[in-house]
Amino acid sequence: MSYFDSETLGSFGDKTAFLDDRGQQISYGSLAAWSASFGEKLSGRTLAFCLCENSVGSAAGYLAFLGNHIVPLLLDRKTDAALLDHLLELYRPAYLYFPADMEDRFPGWQILHEEYGYLLAGNPKREELVLHEELGLLLTTSGSTGSPKLVRQSYRNIQSNAESIAAYLELDSSERPVTTLPMNYTYGLSVINSHLQVGATILLTDHTMMMKAFWTFMTENKATSFAGVPFTYEMLKKVRFFKMKLPDLRYMTQAGGKLSPELHREFAAWAAETGRKFIVMYGQTEATARMGYLPAEKSLEKYGSMGIPIPGGSFVLIDENGSAITEPERTGELVYRGPNVTLGYAECREDLAKGDERGGVLETGDMAKMDADGFYYIVGRKKRFLKIFGNRVNLDEIDRLVRQQFGQLDCVSTGVDDRMTTFITDSSCTDEVRRYLSETTHLSESAFDVAYLPEIPRNESGKILYKKLPNVIR
Repeated sequence: MSYFDSETLGSFGDKTAFLDDRGQQISYGSLAAWSASFGEKLSGRTLAFCLCENSVGSAAGYLAFLGNHIVPLLLDRKTDAALLDHLLELYRPAYLYFPADMEDRFPGWQILHEEYGYLLAGNPKREELVLHEELGLLLTTSGSTGSPKLVRQSYRNIQSNAESIAAYLELDSSERPVTTLPMNYTYGLSVINSHLQVGATILLTDHTMMMKAFWTFMTENKATSFAGVPFTYEMLKKVRFFKMKLPDLRYMTQAGGKLSPELHREFAAWAAETGRKFIVMYGQTEATARMGYLPAEKSLEKYGSMGIPIPGGSFVLIDENGSAITEPERTGELVYRGPNVTLGYAECREDLAKGDERGGVLETGDMAKMDADGFYYIVGRKKRFLKIFGNRVNLDEIDRLVRQQFGQLDCVSTGVDDRMTTFITDSSCTDEVRRYLSETTHLSESAFDVAYLPEIPRNESGKILYKKLPNVIR
């Protein structure tokens, strides 16, 4: 049985499944019954778009679609209007599920149901759609530059990763995690999935950790854990987290990018001193969520490491010739194997009929090394990606968008996690480009530097000579 199956959900009875900051809550038993009732309003196996927020209505709808074998694409309710319209045109879903206050945004869609602040709407121009039998869920890659590329996750992917995370975190029904990340983001969703697996109570809020309302909600509802990307922990240090009184807090997890070794050590030391657990993890949307974790008891000793493979998975390092690296302290590309490796990508509606294109093997694109004890350390990236505040940003896509927006201007982007530098060949529009990057990615302007460079260095074939760019590491 899977955690999204009505029978399994119902087995936890009157235990509260979700409680949100709007005052709404629902038990596991009620959630199972609601999912079954919701399914009566749906017909045929097809595609639905879910515009997500951290609320009971959003989370319940996600589970109901899974439980009724409708494939949901999870999107942020704040998704850029032009991007959403493009995705709707490209994928043409049969159903839309969205917050009731967005009803005017979708004229012409037939309202089928309203509850928990959400509306279910049907497409009046519904078309037949072929979906692969294993396809369970669609997520965007964790980038935010507007690419229509989606990750195809199977039911087995979702279930196996939820079970694995619940096992290595040693979760049980007494847990009360509070959300700190969007549920349409693979890391945020994994928190929900893994805790549903054990019948825990999940506290849903969109308040950020910089808001007093978040801490009030967390403490009043006795939250036992939270998750964060590197930026989260940088902010926590600034708000004097180490001095807070949080008697119910048991553990914290970190993923979504490499945490600085210094900050890793600091939070690991605080956790050890106060009887908590600090667990650094590693993952990608293409692996459903998690691939590696650093056991809490090793967090201080192995600070800077992302740990060992999750239960059921394995790592191997590959050199530039494609051979496996067996000796410690040698860098190679990290390759992961496990049942949570997703089916592949979709870039159009027809791709939803595709089967498994990866066979349980994922070339991560991350360069890593292994120490003598078998613990892995990420040292860089093979491809041109950065993680900015937990969001994976494709630098080549950024450059394409800037060139498209600003005409003849030449540019190239580089940088380190949480800090991107875009070099442009027009000194008059650096501020305009910075604002454009922030608006396009929906990330703070503080993440972007835009600098003037008279000429982008290239070889005779036109390829950019990245090693000749100014050093941007701070």
